[in-house]
Amino acid sequence: MSEPLSTQSYKGVRDFYPADMAVQRYIFDMWSETAQRFGFERYEASVLEPAALYKAKGAENAEMVNDQTYTFTDRGDREVTLRPEMTPTVARMVAGKRRELSYPVRWYSIPNLFRYERAQRGRLREHWQLNADIFGSNDFTTDVEIIQLAHQIFLDFGATEDMFEILINNRATMQHAYAALGISDADTVTAITRLNDRKDKISDAEYVTALSEIVDDAELASSIKTMVESKDPGDNLVVATLIELGITNVRIDRSLARGFDYYTGTIFEVKDTHPDNNRSLLGGGRYDNLTGLFGGEPISGIGFGFGDVTMKDFLLTHNLMPESVTYTSAAIAVLPMSPTENVAALKIAQDIRATGLSCSVDNSQRKIGKKITAAAEAKVMYSITVGSDEVESKHFTMKHLESGTEVSGTIEQLMTHLIELS
Repeated sequence: MSEPLSTQSYKGVRDFYPADMAVQRYIFDMWSETAQRFGFERYEASVLEPAALYKAKGAENAEMVNDQTYTFTDRGDREVTLRPEMTPTVARMVAGKRRELSYPVRWYSIPNLFRYERAQRGRLREHWQLNADIFGSNDFTTDVEIIQLAHQIFLDFGATEDMFEILINNRATMQHAYAALGISDADTVTAITRLNDRKDKISDAEYVTALSEIVDDAELASSIKTMVESKDPGDNLVVATLIELGITNVRIDRSLARGFDYYTGTIFEVKDTHPDNNRSLLGGGRYDNLTGLFGGEPISGIGFGFGDVTMKDFLLTHNLMPESVTYTSAAIAVLPMSPTENVAALKIAQDIRATGLSCSVDNSQRKIGKKITAAAEAKVMYSITVGSDEVESKHFTMKHLESGTEVSGTIEQLMTHLIELS
């Protein structure tokens, strides 16, 4: 006899039991509600994309493409990738309908994404992510608006500004700053940018050593370090406008780089300030050239991604996850006393559902007491017990499982009572 299969899921992914699904739905519903309040429309696409989409010059992230994507050759000899991010996909979609769209386009999605990386806190091999993007407006106020949306998401989950901070930088401004220091070589700037992207993950001494090796000049490396670590926002209009709008937990961080090469202007991250979860929660930026990969004039774009794993970790760390987060399959449980009443219970449930209320039937062999307990544990609000006397008289008792209060009548009377209460 062969060994039984393991009940464990694939490494780095999750199973969602009903309680887990309730939390995920809570997060997704809040994301959708906030995005739609900002005028964003929802879209979706397949998890399968041509691998070339992530290898194209201007769209690539070398580490992700080479080491982290799930890429395979299909039966038609096409190289296919399970999408690791959503921005190239939405850029492709906008480019494909460029002449039909009305700009600015405000779109959001909650895609399923896949990356083969080491599973750890906040990072899995499969996750979902809120993606919000605006296309067709390159004014700095569009940058402000997308960051406003990110900020509002946290507030809508009950967070206060001291729980997170918004870090902002600008790729174009950094290019000018490097040029002012005499650094114009594109490869050198890219190397510095990638070093800055991991500055908070290495020691100060390691950063200085690596920077000196890149520019081959210790004095120049010191000047770059001083510039990068300056907290003076200068003339950054995005930071100034956000503060003017009352968003005070925002600051310049010139070490902020973001990993993708396609960013062209404003880049930003939101970080958790709690010492137990001091990490990046969401990130994004402006990418004004990405749609140009598909032909035609590029359409400006800016957006961000916010993973469901980091969202959940943030809520749990700050005790913001409501205790009442649960989605039951029914508001009313119809509980037959014995198998004899099972068919009658199905008819009663059918009549209840016809009124628009949700209803389940427990036709198991358990005793009625255990059926009531099970319904209460599942957070069902009401139970209706069905015995032979109730079936004959058509008179039933409905019990509120939390308070224990009861009301009696015909099914029609009981449903009218519930509708009036709501």
